[in-house]
Amino acid sequence: MQKLSTRLQRFRTGSPLSFRLLAWILLFSSAFTLVASAIQIYSDYRKDLSQINNRMEVVEAGYSSSLARSLWALDQKLLQTQMEGILSLPDVVHLRLRIEPDSELVMGDIPRDAATTSHSFSLVHQGDEMFKLGELTVTANLERVYDDLKRKVGVILLTQFLKTFFVSILIIWIFQHFVARHLTTMANYARDFSLESGSQPLVLDRPNTPGNRNDELGRVTEAINQMRERLNADMERQQRDAAEIRKFSKAIEQSPSSVLICDRQWRVEFANQKFTQLTGYEASSIIGKHPGALGDNDIENRENRHLWQSIRLQVQRVGVWQGEVNSVRRNGERFWEQLIVTPIKDESGSTTGYLILGEDISIRKRYEQQLLRQANYDILTGLPNRMLALDRLKLALAQARRENSLVGVMFLDLDNFKHINDTLGHDAGDNLLIEAARRISSCLRGTSTVARLGGDEFLVILPGLTGPEASSQVAERILKTFTPPYILNGQEVFVTTSIGIAIFPTDSDNSGTLLQHADAAMYQAKHMGKSSFAHFAPEMTEVSHERLKMESSMRRALELKEFELYFQPIVNTDSGTLVSAEALLRWNNPSMGMVMPDRFIPLAEETGLITPIGEWVLEESCRAAVAWKRATGRDIGISVNVSPRQFRDPGFTDAVMRALSASGLAPDQLELEITERLILDNSIETAEILRQLDKAGIRLSVDDFGTGYSALSYLKSYPFDTLKIDKSFVQDVMKEPEDASLVRAIINMAHSLGLRVIAEGVEEESQTHFLKKEGCDFSQGYFYSRPLPAPDFEAWLSTNHRV
Repeated sequence: MQKLSTRLQRFRTGSPLSFRLLAWILLFSSAFTLVASAIQIYSDYRKDLSQINNRMEVVEAGYSSSLARSLWALDQKLLQTQMEGILSLPDVVHLRLRIEPDSELVMGDIPRDAATTSHSFSLVHQGDEMFKLGELTVTANLERVYDDLKRKVGVILLTQFLKTFFVSILIIWIFQHFVARHLTTMANYARDFSLESGSQPLVLDRPNTPGNRNDELGRVTEAINQMRERLNADMERQQRDAAEIRKFSKAIEQSPSSVLICDRQWRVEFANQKFTQLTGYEASSIIGKHPGALGDNDIENRENRHLWQSIRLQVQRVGVWQGEVNSVRRNGERFWEQLIVTPIKDESGSTTGYLILGEDISIRKRYEQQLLRQANYDILTGLPNRMLALDRLKLALAQARRENSLVGVMFLDLDNFKHINDTLGHDAGDNLLIEAARRISSCLRGTSTVARLGGDEFLVILPGLTGPEASSQVAERILKTFTPPYILNGQEVFVTTSIGIAIFPTDSDNSGTLLQHADAAMYQAKHMGKSSFAHFAPEMTEVSHERLKMESSMRRALELKEFELYFQPIVNTDSGTLVSAEALLRWNNPSMGMVMPDRFIPLAEETGLITPIGEWVLEESCRAAVAWKRATGRDIGISVNVSPRQFRDPGFTDAVMRALSASGLAPDQLELEITERLILDNSIETAEILRQLDKAGIRLSVDDFGTGYSALSYLKSYPFDTLKIDKSFVQDVMKEPEDASLVRAIINMAHSLGLRVIAEGVEEESQTHFLKKEGCDFSQGYFYSRPLPAPDFEAWLSTNHRV
């Protein structure tokens, strides 16, 4: 008894579900055995019943595998045939096949009021795992057995029936409680499983004990939960992959470059929105076409196919093609496109298609062409510039060497251009250059070249000349075209030009020397009186060298302190009392001697050296005036001439204020003399500079009044204090009534505008009487004193009784 108890305990521990089922079966079987053993008849009944049960077991053994295969294969016809074979067995009257999870198949009829017995067995598919497919219940008619037992004991039959009935119900209840309800829970979980509910694990309604976790239901539950975790991980990975694909797809679609994707046969598979915007072709209309044959023009498509054939070969050989293509939009408009073509390869390195990236570079190409033109052509006149002109000159010389011909080189410079530019303004100067370029070009044949070298200088190249006289004929035609006046700012202006000519190979056999010789001849033409031309002669190089020497020496003159200031008194006309002095610049060069302003000032203007020289004059003049005050005890003003280029320098006003500050001179003791042609500029910049100087207290004077264009209308617009009558009017005031009337009118006009008047060039006493009579405020000239160097002027101050 103790051994049995031990065995039962082990069995219960190993398989609790089987133990529960066995315990209940043993209980009811024992009760049935006690009753059957009481009567002998029970043994007979058991024998008959055993035969039926054996037959049932034979059915189970013989048909369970074939039925399971038919049910697994869902072969309904074979399944029905097999069940009909079972139904045809003796005593078998009814079959009930319950198919998982909730279907069943019934065959046969159970006779009314007939006693039956049923046998159930599970249909299981054997594979990697065991799957229960259903359960077959076979019902046998016990009418034959009961007929035998009726004659014996009816109580025995009733007891056997009740035993079988209650045992079956009990087994079903046990199976439902321990197995079926959990299977239903698993089925519902699997049916409702989705991405939204996948985070919830499968949990069965039973105690979480080690035994339950290790039985079949526990292992199935664990397998389902592991599957859920793997599915969730796969889904998350797929979602990330899908997000990456969507991101890359949007990047390609929204790319600023056009994108075409072709297959291995160069048929278009994809085109992004930028391609449609760039070319006008909708993506749907070009799918399947070759990228070189998108349009309807067969000729263009044929040309494009040749291009794309070379692109294909380049991609196959090198792996990439990049270049600029002149493409055509759908509307026929041409545009420049930068293309990059690369193959698309799979993991094994095989080409599966081609990627074509495009970018509209039409604007860049236009800029390149514009830059190329700017690098070779003058922006203002449209003529070739110096760089292109030199290239053409070299080509012309090379051709002349081959053909043994002559080449003429003409150097042109407009006469008095700076005066017109300063007087009428830069806009008028630009218009003058444009018209001059047109006139020069009209005199040349097609093979000749006219170029603008800069400023008002032009170069003419005459290839294929038969003799030097041919260049003279061209020069005469050019001079003739300059005879008609130019209309600038509504005024007629007469402008001439000076032309220098050099001939290849007579004057030189290289381009650089030819240009130098033509330049030297041009300066000779200017010295001849302008509006003329001159051929190069060897002696002209000396003049050119002298000019270069003067420019080189002048650049070091400030450093070597070669410049000097001379001073000429300005006196009160009535009393002869000294009022101020005009500072006049001289250049004392060791090799050239005393150089007068009319020789070096134009060159200083041209080279820009006038700005530092002018600042030096301002500083020295202010210091001299302060020194005179210390020596005489009275204020003596100083007048300084200002050149147009110096006046327009951005730092001019600051330079004036620095000179006053450094010397300590009062602003009202400084008078700046502005040329008449400068105020005719009438620009905003001129007015602003004059306003700043006047606001600082500096006196302003109009120099050489009457020599240029009429400036009367401008005098009232600017804050001038003094007007200087040019000496050309004063010197003949006693001889020419017209000059006397003009001087008288200038004095009256100036006084009416509140301006004081200074007469220049007073050399005779009679002139002083005339000026005094007409009310001229101040006088200046040789009658009072010549321009004196600083020491001599200081001596003059100390000895002149009218100071």
